[in-house]
Amino acid sequence: MYSLAQHKYIPRFHLQACKNHPPHHPSSPVFCSTTTTTSRDKPNPKPLVIEPWLVPVPPTVVTADNPRPMNNDPSLQSTWSHRAWVAAGCTTLLISLGESIKGAMDLNMWAEPILAGWVGYILADLGSGVYHWAIDNYGDASIPIVGTQIEAFQGHHKWPWTITKRQFANNLHALARAVTFTVLPIVLLCHDPIVEGFVGMCSGCIMFSQQFHAWSHGTKSRLPPLVVALQEAGVLVSRSQHAAHHRPPYNNNYCIVSGVWNEFLDKHKVFEALEMVLYFKTGVRPRSWSETASEWIEEIETPSQIQAQ
Repeated sequence: MYSLAQHKYIPRFHLQACKNHPPHHPSSPVFCSTTTTTSRDKPNPKPLVIEPWLVPVPPTVVTADNPRPMNNDPSLQSTWSHRAWVAAGCTTLLISLGESIKGAMDLNMWAEPILAGWVGYILADLGSGVYHWAIDNYGDASIPIVGTQIEAFQGHHKWPWTITKRQFANNLHALARAVTFTVLPIVLLCHDPIVEGFVGMCSGCIMFSQQFHAWSHGTKSRLPPLVVALQEAGVLVSRSQHAAHHRPPYNNNYCIVSGVWNEFLDKHKVFEALEMVLYFKTGVRPRSWSETASEWIEEIETPSQIQAQ
């Protein structure tokens, strides 16, 4: 007779072999019986208790904290502070371009400032793509200065149609502030028409890139005919080109001024190469590698919100 291993909450079981004939053939029958006895040294045995870790726990359901934005959301409306910064940015740009035109007239040279402005326009598209890629994939709301833009771009992937409801100054004020602080010292210290032409055009395209971005999310019937013509001519980023950025795998078509750089950057996998370099150097994974399934799935605009436009 031997005893099985005991659990502190289960009565002891004794197994008794009635008949055993060693050695025996595998086919020989063996008769066993079990008897259950309670411990005599415990007059008040404890009741059967189920350990907490044995009870299955239902999965936790996580709900989104951020509600769907509404048309009358205050965060989409312009404030006087927004309008002031946009006014300051536009004034700075006009001064820069005015200095370029004045210098070109005084020196009787037009080709160089125009060429410089064209280069500024081309590089502004590249800069918008690099910046867009960076804030889409790295950092969060706690990052100084650009944290609010990072958070806004993350929400933009979830609700891209909200940019068409964001008021003009609200949409541009952050870039207008950056342009004012960057361009104003150049305007005051430099009077070269070539430099002013490049700076004025490049910074102007960057400042208004968010408006070009908003137009790329608009419908053709609701956009001004001139904007539609510029989109179709490739001067401004088109609706079809930018729409590809909001489809899986969410890692292409980052440029939002003219989009002229998108094909080159995506074909040669420039941003993917940068992501690999940063990953091997720092161990930081871009969001487009892992979070697109949950963070960037677009929520379609509701019929009530469409009618309110």
